[in-house]
Formats: sequence, C-alpha cells, structure tokens
Amino acid sequence: MFTSIPTVTRNLLVANIVVFLATIIFQSQFDIENWCSLHFFLASDFRIFQFVTYMFLHANFAHLFFNMFALWMFGCTIERVWGAQRFLVYYLICGIGAGLCQEAVQFITYTSEGMANYTQVSTGSAVISMDQYLNLWGTVGASGAIYGILLAFGMLFPDNRIFVFPLPVPIKAKWFVVIYAALELILAYTSRGDNVAHVAHLGGMLFGLLLILYWRKHPFTGKMELGSIFAKKPKAKKEDTINRTRPGYGSTREDDMEYNRRKQERQAEVDAILDKIRKSGYDSLTKEEKQRLFEASRER
Repeated sequence: MFTSIPTVTRNLLVANIVVFLATIIFQSQFDIENWCSLHFFLASDFRIFQFVTYMFLHANFAHLFFNMFALWMFGCTIERVWGAQRFLVYYLICGIGAGLCQEAVQFITYTSEGMANYTQVSTGSAVISMDQYLNLWGTVGASGAIYGILLAFGMLFPDNRIFVFPLPVPIKAKWFVVIYAALELILAYTSRGDNVAHVAHLGGMLFGLLLILYWRKHPFTGKMELGSIFAKKPKAKKEDTINRTRPGYGSTREDDMEYNRRKQERQAEVDAILDKIRKSGYDSLTKEEKQRLFEASRER
C-alpha cells in the first residue's frame, strides 16, 4: 500500500515522520526545533532557510498525525493529476507563503505594541531581554502547505463529496474549502494566543490560489522547473497575429454558442478523466486519456 503512494507525497510523509522522531531522539544532543523552526525575522535566531525547514517540524504527535493524514488523503490525488514536479513546487510555495504571512502578522504585532521601545519583557515568572522574547516566536508545522493542498483539491474536484466530522452527511469539496477558510479567518480574529498560526493557514491557501490562477493563465510545456513559474509568456509575432485574422488565410471565427458547446464537451471529458483518477489512480488511464489530460492542462 505504501509503495502505491506517489513519489513526492510518499517522500514528504517519510521526511516529516523522520524529522519528528529525530527531534525526540536527539533532543538532549541538538536542539533541532530551535534551529529549524521559523523565527521572527528580527530575532537573532532567524535564518532564511527556516522558511523551508519549519514545514517539517511539528509540535506534537497529534499535530503531525492530522497534517500527514490530510497530505495522504488529498496529496495523492493532486500529485497524480499534476505530476511530481508541479506538486512539489506547489507544496513548497504554499508552505513558504504561509511562513511569509506569519512573519507579516508578527511584524504587525511587534510594531503596533511598540516593542522596539523596550529592552526587557516580563513573562510573569521572569524578566528576559527583548531578543530572548522575540526568539520565542517560533512557528512549526506543514499546515500552511496542507491548507494549500485542500484548496487545490477543492478547485480541481469542486463537486466531489467528502465526509467531514462531525457532519452526518458528505459535502462538496468546494464548500469544504470555503468552510475551512471561513473558520480560520474567524479564529484568526477571535482566538489570539491559542498558539495556532491561523493566518499561516490562510496564507497557504492564498498563495495556492494565486499559483493555480497563474498556471491557468500561463501554462507550461515540457519539464517543469521552479524558475519556469516566473518566466514571461512568449508573445506572438505581430505578423502572425495579423495573418491569422486576415481573410484568405484559412481561419474562421467560431460563434459564441459553438465555442461554448465545444468548451463544455471538453470540460466534461476532463472531469470524467479526473474522476477516474480519483477512483482508480493515474495508472488506470489509457494512453489517450493521459494525452487528453496533458492537453487540458496546457489549455488552462
């Protein structure tokens, strides 16, 4: 069963579990959490690599379990649809974006409370320096990236029904995403001090949404690289544009009804293929279905 999990999802599951065990086993020898959690960027313990490493740390077993369960449940399907490279890029950008949003919230707190004017902070049991206090602002967990995956599932399979505890009936994936986003937004304002990075969760969804919208407007071909996300879309030559619209060059304009009809037929075909992936996996597709899915990804 484990070997049937797509490559990137499987490796992410392994990496998170191994790091969690390492933090327990080597806790007395090396403080992995202090080095690899995401610190406030004005704190002395902040390092730029922490925007990546913090995603592989978790506060406790429950934190790890629920994140990894969601990664397995939704990540397998997303990776089979998008492919390993696109899925990995998406996961990392959602996680990094979540970290950036968390840093922004911490900076707002730092400035709004005038912390720059103080050198010491009373914690109730002791008085510590401001630098020591800022170093306590650590963020850990893959939740930002996981929320990005939830968003992707809701956008790719909006009408798929899933069970959400404690609701007695399944709901469509799109409403599942909307409910989660609304809940996190409410908690971000009402549950301050609960040690949960609600804004980071929303940040993962926000960066995921922006990336998906970008990919739909700027489809790529061939092997995907991280830099290709920021590459400019090539412009058509002026003379080619003129030739395609000038009478006598063999091209005609479809009327709106015909265009919409063909678009609906293509979308229905893609939806059927995606549903087949969800039920039986990517390997169950025929060569023609894989080609059609690839062509559809380029059209978006």
